[in-house]
Amino acid sequence: MPIIKSAKKRVRVAAKATKRNVRTKRSLKSALKAFGRTKSGSDARKAQSALDTAAKKNLMHKNKAARKQRQLARAAKAAGVKPTAAAKKAAKAPAKKAPAKKPAAKKAPAKKK
Repeated sequence: MPIIKSAKKRVRVAAKATKRNVRTKRSLKSALKAFGRTKSGSDARKAQSALDTAAKKNLMHKNKAARKQRQLARAAKAAGVKPTAAAKKAAKAPAKKAPAKKPAAKKAPAKKK
């Protein structure tokens, strides 16, 4: 057990991070297994989301996560799983930009008499 105050804190922080990482890895594994069992569209979405989360939290390299997502999509396509309506909308509709507002015309300052 460390004696120095900062080392004690690092032990606490590392324990917290380990717990968080284990939870994320567990959810990733269960999502991938669920997709493997049922091959449904909702399970595919959950598995891809779990892969994104793992890559974002640096539990998995981003290229490995992309490769796994590609494999997942290929397996879903082979199983005949079609994307759900929400996934189709997201793929087809690009993000709309707010129209640019014109700057307000400046009024001439009142003349002093």
